[in-house]
Parts: sequence; C-alpha cells; structure tokens
Amino acid sequence: MRYTPHTPSDKAEMLREIGLSEVEQLFDHLPAALRDKAQIALPPGLSETAVKRRMAALAAKNGTAEDWSLFLGGGIYHHAIPSAVDAVISRSEFATSYTPYQPEVSQGTLQAMFEFQTLICQLTGMEVANAGLYDGASAAAEAVLMARRLQEGKHRVFVSRALHPQYRQVIATYVKNLVDVELVEVPFTGRGGIDPEFLARQVDERAMCVVLGYPNFFGVIEDLAPIRALCDRSGALLATVTTEPLSLALLKPPGESGADIAVGEGQSLGVPMALGGPGFGFFACQKRFVRSMPGRLAGQTVDSEERRGFVLTLATREQHIRREKATSNICTSQTLCVLASTVFMAMLGKSGMRRMAEVNARRAHRARERLVKEAGLAPVFSGPFFNEFVLKAKGLSRLQERFAAKKIVPGIPLAEFYPELQDCLLICVTEMNEEEEIEQLARTFGEG
Repeated sequence: MRYTPHTPSDKAEMLREIGLSEVEQLFDHLPAALRDKAQIALPPGLSETAVKRRMAALAAKNGTAEDWSLFLGGGIYHHAIPSAVDAVISRSEFATSYTPYQPEVSQGTLQAMFEFQTLICQLTGMEVANAGLYDGASAAAEAVLMARRLQEGKHRVFVSRALHPQYRQVIATYVKNLVDVELVEVPFTGRGGIDPEFLARQVDERAMCVVLGYPNFFGVIEDLAPIRALCDRSGALLATVTTEPLSLALLKPPGESGADIAVGEGQSLGVPMALGGPGFGFFACQKRFVRSMPGRLAGQTVDSEERRGFVLTLATREQHIRREKATSNICTSQTLCVLASTVFMAMLGKSGMRRMAEVNARRAHRARERLVKEAGLAPVFSGPFFNEFVLKAKGLSRLQERFAAKKIVPGIPLAEFYPELQDCLLICVTEMNEEEEIEQLARTFGEG
C-alpha cells in the first residue's frame, strides 16, 4: 500500500469543489457545545524517528516470552512456529481475509481454505469442516445455534462447567434472548471432567445437545464414550470444544468417539500469542449436517477443460441468501490466521505434529510430578491431561510477587472463575518450556 498524503493544494482543491474554505466548516452543522466537548488536547506532532523511539519504549514495558518464563495456557498457547509460516502469509496475495467472491481471481485463497478444511477434518476425525470462524468461543456458540436448527422441539442445552468459562459466557450471550433455549450447567467431578451421573439424571427427550471441552479448561481429557451413550439414549447431539488443537495430534479424534460437532480455537497451530489474539475458530461436523453449518466452505471442482479449480461452495450468511434462510451472521473468517495454521500443519505433517504433541505431554507430566514431589503442591484433579493441569498452592496470592521478581508467570489463578478453587493454579507446559525453566518454577514454589 502506497503512502499518499494529501498536500495543502490537494486539500484546498477539494474544499473549493464543495464550496468550502476550511476543513472545520464540515462540522458546522454540529452544535457548538458538542464540538467543544469533542475537542482533544493533543500535544504537538513528533518526527518519525521520535515516534519510533516512543513506541519502542512503550513496547519494552511489556513482558514477553523472550524474557519471561510463561506457563500460561487456558486457551492461548506458546508454541514454536517455523519461520516459513510468516514468509508465506506475508506474501501480498494473502494480505486480505476478505470473502473471495470472484473465484477467477481468488484461486490462491480458495485453495488455502480447501486445504485448511481438509486438515481440520483429518485432525478432528470429522467428515466436513468450514473455512474458519472468528474464534473458539464464537465457534462454540455457533455449535449450539446449529444444534437448535437441527433439533426442532428440543430446548435444553447441557454445557459442562469445566468448559472454558469465557466460552460459556459467550454461549450464554448468544442464547440469552432465545426463549426456546434453556442452558443447563453440568458440574465437574473430582476427576476434573463432566459429571456423567448428573447427565444420566437430567438428559431426556428435551435435550438438544451436550457441549463439553476436549480437553477441557482444566486440561483434563474427557471420556466421550459414556456421554455419547447418553446422547444416543435421548437423541441429543454431542459437541466437543477444543482450545488446544495440538492435543488432537495425540488424542483420539472427537469424530472417532461419536461427536456430531467438533469446534475449537486454532491459535496454537501456528499463530503467535500476540497478547491474546487474534486467533481463529474451527468448525467441523458430520456431513449430513453440512447444510446447517455456519460460515463458509470452499470446494474443489474442474473447469470446462477439466482443470482443477476452487470455488466458494457454501456461504450461509445473510448477505449471500435471504435473511430468513441464513444460518449465521458470521461476516468473514480469520483467513490470514487460518492460512498460518494451514502452513504450520502442512510443514509439520502428521508425524511432526504428533512428535510435538508428545513433547508437550511428556514435559507437562514431568513438571507436574516435580511440582508435587519437590515443591509440595497438591493435585486437584485425578483425570488424565495433555499439557496443562491444576495444582493447589497455599497462599497463592502471596507468591505472585515472588514469581514476578523472577520474571515467571506460573499459570492462571482459577478462583476468579471458580470460587471453590481458591489457591488453585492452571499450569501449562509446552515444548517452549525448557527443563531449566521447569526446575526454576519448582524451586520458586518451594522457597520459604
């Protein structure tokens, strides 16, 4: 994009064309009292060099993964990203995520979408995937709305309390004014997963769907088999939500466990943490539900000369079809982030992603063992986990200053989201946490 500022003569010419003498006259129709309130006391402008210096000084105040030890998970994960990912997504033809309405000039973007959909299907074990959504939270909410479209006459949505708390908030916001939807929160057990006995008592013919994390917010790997059986008994749909999709390179895919809908957040697959975003949502389901899928779907075809080509096969938002027929108001996918994820998965391949997942699981389990045996932290849940887990540390709030002094973020305190989990910490360990960092984490917990 060129830098083309308006010169004083340009501005004067435009003003003359519309019969004005100064820019301020454009705002004369506004009451003077409002214009006075809107005035901003800005300091004098700075040179480009001074602005760069000022911005660099502000940026230096942020703690980054380069100079801090981060054990943060909870939906955003620190993973190694090959340099080739940035090289590909920086190409000019991928600089926009705008909807590729004209396939003849959008073959690169459409092919990237098609490849992404294929990779997500392979990762989730599902039959069809769309080209991405805004984020994991909106994808979870869209899964509920999709279930509502598919399950006419049913109105009870069972949402695991072990699902990411912010995802639960977004779901609640989406359905707040839908009189035919009732949210039922399902408690978690000492295992750290959804309570199957509660579901067995509550799930009946009124059940629309069951929504749970896989792995869930506590890092626990849910056992989907008994939940699938309960859904079969009542006719409810099963929707899984995955915030750490790297785990699916190691775990049994939700599609193979009978999930009807599998959604999640894709940030951990090649997108930097970047202060918590942007990321993107992925959405996959069984093929028989494809007409109710939100968002858009790229497809493969051939032209009149039998040459391979790509098109926008499904686009189910209100701008594309009659508003009353729309399945979603999702306006555009996070295609640049989706592209980064596609390059990331293609570069690592099936074996590379599995090896990375194995390193994550191995380091996380070793870290948990050290923190329990050497630092005296107490395990909170007994269920199996991937790369994050919950431990209890007495006087956790007092420990924060000690960790900050050593430039360590030990995890996410859970009391804000779960009052009953006082002094409990969600700790995440990835391949980016070296053994020395884990040792320092354990030593710092054990001090004093």
